[in-house]
Amino acid sequence: MSIAAIVIGRNEGARLIACLDALEGMTRLVYVDSGSTDGSIAAAQARGAQVVSLDMSLPFTAARARNAGLAALPEGTKLVQLLDGDCVVQPDWLAQAQDFLASHPDVAVVCGRRREMYPEASVYNGLIDGEWDTPIGEAKSCGGDALMRVDAVQPVGGYREDLIAGEEPELCVRLRQAGWRIWRLDAEMTAHDAQIMRLGQWWRRSKRAGHAFAEGAALHGAAPERHWVSETRRALIWGLALPLLIAVLALVAGPLGVLAGLIYPLQVMRLARRGGLAWAFFSVLGKFAEARGVLEYYWRRLTGGKKRLIEYK
Repeated sequence: MSIAAIVIGRNEGARLIACLDALEGMTRLVYVDSGSTDGSIAAAQARGAQVVSLDMSLPFTAARARNAGLAALPEGTKLVQLLDGDCVVQPDWLAQAQDFLASHPDVAVVCGRRREMYPEASVYNGLIDGEWDTPIGEAKSCGGDALMRVDAVQPVGGYREDLIAGEEPELCVRLRQAGWRIWRLDAEMTAHDAQIMRLGQWWRRSKRAGHAFAEGAALHGAAPERHWVSETRRALIWGLALPLLIAVLALVAGPLGVLAGLIYPLQVMRLARRGGLAWAFFSVLGKFAEARGVLEYYWRRLTGGKKRLIEYK
């Protein structure tokens, strides 16, 4: 069974070239460009990719770019590998994933281990590398890199184009509701270059996650799915409710009230026993950024404001 590939990107430079070179020999290679000015389109064309230039007069989302790639596939395409332009597919991945889908006709999406290329370059890259290490076996969702059945994705409407983040888990919710399964293999899938070197980048990425949590919960938070309800609740408790409570206690009880703030270092120590000190510290700190993202979603929904991308690169 032949496999097509869809790569989305904007100004990825050498990362895009590496991504496309690793896909040499694909039956169909589609590159969806979102307004690059660095020669990405010419580089993709030189490597035999069909280039789809996204209409940038409309609000950009990665979901809209992925759908544009799906729409460009020829009729009869059975399998498609979705990739971000800063990722490089590993040599044995496509064969392993294809074999798995061939023997599991009820699985719509299969993903593997995404690794950071340079986890040692920053503490943030290292944290993200750990984030990609999700449990093996049946899963609720995948990330941006995955091999999918086209005849599963298209009937459910593809990606939801108005989501600024979290579009893959949301798609997986609808696929599972349609009776399909999602699977994570114990196999090397892609190498990714996050390039998060500064605290501000990591903060914006965490804020974007909070926005995705809140919007996902608004869409699919009802029972039995409860999609991202717990994540939204934790962000609001640790990033908003507890700081407000501590501030009130400080006003009422003075220095004794301030002691309530010790709950944060205690939480860091508790989590450190499970994932190490760096992971624990940034997990707790990240709740403040996530809460900001949740509040921005609620505010936009309340006021009818336009969605804006939360970019960190």
